[in-house]
Amino acid sequence: MASQTLDQRIASRAGVLGGKPCIAGRRIAVEHIAVWHERLGQSADEIAGEYDLELADVYAALAYYFAHREEVDQSIREGKEFVRQQRAQTSSLLDEKLGRNAGAP
Repeated sequence: MASQTLDQRIASRAGVLGGKPCIAGRRIAVEHIAVWHERLGQSADEIAGEYDLELADVYAALAYYFAHREEVDQSIREGKEFVRQQRAQTSSLLDEKLGRNAGAP
């Protein structure tokens, strides 16, 4: 079995998840692993099992996260802000049926 180094397990490609670092060959971003582990309290074993990852991939993602914590946390904040803005600008189907405008009180 060929072993992979940390930098081979984490990849960033322009056409995949907007260039965010992710598990090599998968569309699972380092920030996803960080949120599941650090904020939702999932263990590395739980994450690996739920997403069919090697345990080493999960630990590589966590190692990357801790080495680049500020950058990854900023990306998470930007994603949350984008979602907040989109929700404020977009009416729900219920709002449309009730004649409410997006962002209106």
